[in-house]
Amino acid sequence: MTSQQNSLTPLASTATASPTGGTLYAALGVVSFSFSFPGTVWALDGFGPWSAIGVRGVLAALIALTALRLTRAPLPKRADWPALAVVAGGCAVGFPLLTTLALQTSSTANSAVVIGALPMATAAISAVLTRRSPSKVFWAAAGVGAATVVVYTLSQNHGRPTVADLYLFGALVVCAAGYAQGGRLSARMPGWRVIAWGVVLAAPVNLVVSLFALSHEPVHLTAKAIAGMAYIAAISQFGGFVVWYKGMGLIGVARASQLQLAQPLLTLVWAVLLLGESFTAAVPVTAAIVLTCIVVTQRARTS
Repeated sequence: MTSQQNSLTPLASTATASPTGGTLYAALGVVSFSFSFPGTVWALDGFGPWSAIGVRGVLAALIALTALRLTRAPLPKRADWPALAVVAGGCAVGFPLLTTLALQTSSTANSAVVIGALPMATAAISAVLTRRSPSKVFWAAAGVGAATVVVYTLSQNHGRPTVADLYLFGALVVCAAGYAQGGRLSARMPGWRVIAWGVVLAAPVNLVVSLFALSHEPVHLTAKAIAGMAYIAAISQFGGFVVWYKGMGLIGVARASQLQLAQPLLTLVWAVLLLGESFTAAVPVTAAIVLTCIVVTQRARTS
């Protein structure tokens, strides 16, 4: 633990760097993110797609700025700004933009294909950035888990690619890059500061989008729209990343990313309970395979 982290206020304090603690933080992030698609659908009940994209970013930036000011957080080092720009572009602009556009025509179940492939993409990008290659057992388990989730979620749409799938593929790439860079930064900077500076850096873009969209798209402030917007702004865009990046900083990007294999299944559960969607009896089988893969990846050593 660095002297900088020792001086932080309770909000930014760093937990004991144990594998169990890191796994717990990462798992909390996964649970938080699993509500993002249903939350976005709810937000679209009263906001237009571009309004939802911009407003969530602006609100998240206000929360982040408040946290940064209250804790008197110092500015990041000059060398960290390029990585923060990737976090901003991937997690605070690109992923919300592309997934929101996809959810206009794609079901929550089909959209979960992004999350199914995200752990593999994150681990691959992280391996390139850090030049540390996970073991063959790790890659085998991660590959089986990702393939299982992808096959299942694509089967919900009968395997037919759509424009929404292209949006989702783009979201997968930019988010994986943001996760990988954010995870690296979290090893030397408190995870909450990583996402805080990321959403603040993206704020000008989201503010411009908000001002333009709100003047062209109708807004109906229904209870669902308000609840959905509150969630995707406060949790999906900021709070979830606080625990997610903290977990990645403690146990590493590759291992933390594999916990996200469970996210599509959680999202499907929320889709049924909150959105009235349905899924097939293949879910228990998929869940068993994915959970087995998670256990293997968490135990596999990196070379």
